[in-house]
Amino acid sequence: MALMFRRLREISRVLPQVYAGTGYLRQDTKLFGSHSFPLPHLRPNNKKSSADTGGFAQRFSTVSETSHESLTEDDLLSFIESTLNNIEGPYHCWVNKIEDSKDFCRTNGVFLVLVGAFLDEPSISASSPVVMFEKVKALQQRYPTLTVMGFQSSSSIFSDAVRTRFVQIATKDYITFPILLSNKNFTEMTDGACFVVFKGFESPFLYYERDVDIGTIDEAIKDLVQRGENHSVMNKMKSTWAKQIEVIKEPPVSASLRNLLLCYPGCISVDEMANHLFLSDINHHRIIIFDDNGKILDCIGSSPGFEDGDFESAKLMRPAASFYHEAEDCLYFVDSENHAVRRADMERRVVETLYPICNGEKKDNSLWSWVMNKLWMKRDVNTKSEDLNSESFLFPWHLIKSLDNDLFIVNRSFEILWIMDLASGEIKEVVKGFPKIVEVCGRMIQEKSSLLKQIPGYWLQQFIGNNGLFEGITYAGLMSSLATFQDHVVICDTGDLPVDKCICEVGHRVIKLSKESGLISNFHFSNFGILGLPYWMSSSLERVYAAGGVLSEVHIDHVQHFSLLPAPATLPFTLGEIGRVDIQVNVDIPEDTELVEPLQEGCVWRQARGAATEVSGAESIKKSSEKVGVSQQWYDDLDTLAFSAQEAESTAEEGNTSDGNLQEDGVSIDCTVHTSPGTSEVIIYAVFYLRLKPNQNSSNNSTEKNAARIADILNPKRAETMGKDPCAQFLMKADTTLEELVFMKPLHVRVKLECRDHPKAVDDPNEIVLTESSIEVNVSLQ
Repeated sequence: MALMFRRLREISRVLPQVYAGTGYLRQDTKLFGSHSFPLPHLRPNNKKSSADTGGFAQRFSTVSETSHESLTEDDLLSFIESTLNNIEGPYHCWVNKIEDSKDFCRTNGVFLVLVGAFLDEPSISASSPVVMFEKVKALQQRYPTLTVMGFQSSSSIFSDAVRTRFVQIATKDYITFPILLSNKNFTEMTDGACFVVFKGFESPFLYYERDVDIGTIDEAIKDLVQRGENHSVMNKMKSTWAKQIEVIKEPPVSASLRNLLLCYPGCISVDEMANHLFLSDINHHRIIIFDDNGKILDCIGSSPGFEDGDFESAKLMRPAASFYHEAEDCLYFVDSENHAVRRADMERRVVETLYPICNGEKKDNSLWSWVMNKLWMKRDVNTKSEDLNSESFLFPWHLIKSLDNDLFIVNRSFEILWIMDLASGEIKEVVKGFPKIVEVCGRMIQEKSSLLKQIPGYWLQQFIGNNGLFEGITYAGLMSSLATFQDHVVICDTGDLPVDKCICEVGHRVIKLSKESGLISNFHFSNFGILGLPYWMSSSLERVYAAGGVLSEVHIDHVQHFSLLPAPATLPFTLGEIGRVDIQVNVDIPEDTELVEPLQEGCVWRQARGAATEVSGAESIKKSSEKVGVSQQWYDDLDTLAFSAQEAESTAEEGNTSDGNLQEDGVSIDCTVHTSPGTSEVIIYAVFYLRLKPNQNSSNNSTEKNAARIADILNPKRAETMGKDPCAQFLMKADTTLEELVFMKPLHVRVKLECRDHPKAVDDPNEIVLTESSIEVNVSLQ
């Protein structure tokens, strides 16, 4: 294995320490004054109803039992302001909000609040919650300083069912903004879902109904920001989908679920000739390539963001539908949260952006520019500002190739179809409205979604969930989740299953249906070394963002100090080498779990700092012929550019190389460093792919116990102050046996060394004796 962290030593000394986390950017400069604006719409008293297209959903009361007196507009603003610094109170609680981030917003700034859309019955229509979520997320990306939040009035805000529902919403729709739940009665103010815009908690505010054009809200926000500000400041406040310093936000409420092997695997395509399947692991921001046996062959994407490059360094943001172009040997896919269409060249292993068109300016290939890109400081796309409207290319989800070499791209709600020229990447036509979309590509949508008809009736009712009949086309919402592969139908199970009349989101698996026998089975994945370490465990340069006054750091499982004594002077010595320390980390995995497969080299990182240099694995890497994992490749590239720019890049692979030595009750990880007198630190990261040991007891009590145990492993510090843990409740609704659920258990160990002066040779005091030391570190994962 290559020297993973040594290559960062020199750069780490000159670069500032940057911090990463799921926080909110805070601006301390006062940018806005106080202004009053007329209310553009009167509050209607009639309640709107959503179109019901079938399926199951749990209904939650939105009428407060605490207070029967309807509160006014001023009361609503005052109430929201009073809750900002308290996660929970007698009449409210925040969900999807980092608990320590008290000052996540500026009270004199501009606010966008999505009201009443979170407990609606699921539907597929122009005014569905999904459409509203997408409008809010687009505006959140466009205006980095805009404070975005949700508000929901309900009498059952402290119930486990409501909290589980919000985990589901955050996972499926990738909601990153905080949501305020209240049991106060704001029904007169919030009768039905709507958008509210205001500035500095001053009344009146701007109210917009749920089916408003996004351009209308965009203009209102722009007007609020511009009042009292000059043009240059306004340009700094606005962004085209990317912040100048790009902080990737992720849903805090479902953070534990990202430790599952797959997190919302929503779309799939195939290359039957090469025996390849392309799975969009959407909330892990990657595309996994595997074969018919579940062996992972490659992975596209390293972390959330927007960057072209080789598979190991390219950044994606919730990739969705894809299709394989056999003649070009390329995989085309939609990058949903980046509002882009991208192409992966399978031979060159490079990701390129087809749309939007990248800047034509000459690319800066300097080392500093490369490092800044790795820190997400800029994006190589066209930054020309565009007006938002109903035809804007936002959140593409489905992708179909037409017979005349065009791409048909449809959003999740089937409201808009973009027809794109495959060769140039230009949008030729925009079609709005489902009836007109059906006229253009209804037959292709019907053909793809009709694959579900081959599933037996009992299973079919589970998989259709809320994606049933949609204006004459059956199962249209699932068309990108299906593919025919050899004699099977492959299906992505994201968990949209009606369990006890409540939509459940805990499938997170890929299944296959045999056309011949009708049997359904799961894909059992292997060769996890290709996936490497998860991006959130140790990001670039151990980045942790101090955002919103919150310092979010990587959890450390074990820290141990050693003082190394000089070895006897009679030991043999080697000129040029000062000292060698062999470190063995013995890891006990939780006793009720088992490794899915032995620990692979691609799942381990090592780094030495200070007076030590990490050298373990150097020879084996040179001899190896298998791919390095995604995480390790980043450091390989940095080392090549920083310290050996003239050296040809190695394409060494290490996929099946096992680094962990299996023991009876755990795994050992070896690490070797060369030390000099002084203090140093050795950092070891690893990730174990585990599952629960089989349990003969299959009772309901056992299911609840297993769900709670997995929740504990995924998040050892999960809060106990909010009733039953939402993650555990979420897992309990799984339609799969929890013993089959594969999840990750990260390991973070720091070994601090203090090495004294090394002995001199007896015959020649000018020569230094090579000392050798061996230490053991014992770690128990819980």
